[in-house]
Amino acid sequence: MELVLRNIHKSYGSHHVLKGINLTVKSGRAMGLLGRNGSGKTTMIRGIMDVFKFDEGDISMVAKPDEIGYLPEERGVYPKSTIKEQMMYFAMLKGVSKKDANARADYWLERMELTNYANKKADNLSKGNQQKIQVAIALMHEPKVLILDEPFSGLDPVNSTLLKKIVREQIEQGKIVFFSSHQMASVEEFCDDIAILNKGEIVLQGDLRHIKATYPKERISFYADDLEQLEMSLNSYPELAIESKSNDAIIVKVSEPDVIFDLAKKISNELSSINGYRVVEPSLEEIFIEFGKDFN
Repeated sequence: MELVLRNIHKSYGSHHVLKGINLTVKSGRAMGLLGRNGSGKTTMIRGIMDVFKFDEGDISMVAKPDEIGYLPEERGVYPKSTIKEQMMYFAMLKGVSKKDANARADYWLERMELTNYANKKADNLSKGNQQKIQVAIALMHEPKVLILDEPFSGLDPVNSTLLKKIVREQIEQGKIVFFSSHQMASVEEFCDDIAILNKGEIVLQGDLRHIKATYPKERISFYADDLEQLEMSLNSYPELAIESKSNDAIIVKVSEPDVIFDLAKKISNELSSINGYRVVEPSLEEIFIEFGKDFN
């Protein structure tokens, strides 16, 4: 199952928001949709959901609009309705029978550890629990496509772990899963593929592991028992700059990334105090900053 965007354009008046977007999202492989505010992410998501039509290009996917589950960044449960009432209401809007909606609400309330809140009004819930309910609502109609906008924002570690387990299950079930997030650690944890939007254009896309493997490597982590001695020794190498220290390692940045592996081996052989070393892959945050910055 795939979702394919071909040469997508969208403008609001004279403002050209999406400029020839080409993107393929495959089932069972979570896609991280990244971009700064104003990059076009929300417009792209709304077009996929058929909130409006794109001006040019076409989109193909096996899912109909009612088969898309969406968690918006802006939370919005009805504060004066009971939790189970609104879970059933939204499911029935998507074509689920009342009987099935009732059973599914009970299931998701149990999964979200909120069974005791079923008949309470939403304004009695904490923000974290309201967020869990909105995730459940996005899943109640068993969507083929799941779009999650900042799904873990503001959650405590326990609730975050619970939701991560549920999202992993959706990926493993072969759903098409979009992540839109500024939390790069969450994207790295879940996403097989990424697409970075910048001013309405995709400036980088592909398999995240492959991108990180081919991205220039500039840092080496050297491990030692005596970090003070190691730091003094490393300062004698002009091609290095010490960047940070931890309990058992010093990370340096090299001036010539092309020779990083030879340099790491050379220094490790020359300094007997080194227990080991590792060439550090760039983080997704570093890649995002590089491709998300302003360009002409």
